[in-house]
Amino acid sequence: MSNHVYKIVRLAGSSPDGVEKAIENALSKASESLRNIRWFTVEETRGQVDDGKIAHYQVVLSVGFTLE
Repeated sequence: MSNHVYKIVRLAGSSPDGVEKAIENALSKASESLRNIRWFTVEETRGQVDDGKIAHYQVVLSVGFTLE
């Protein structure tokens, strides 16, 4: 079994199409500049309401990646 050291960053992702899409957007963008992303935890979920309807979802993630 390998020993790993992880760096943890916080990200906020958003989408009008739901929480899962907001998570995917955050991880997709982060993977453009971070290598070795291994896990995430959803820390916060919130949304924008417009005329009584959900207009936008936002999630705050803790994202762990291994150091090289």
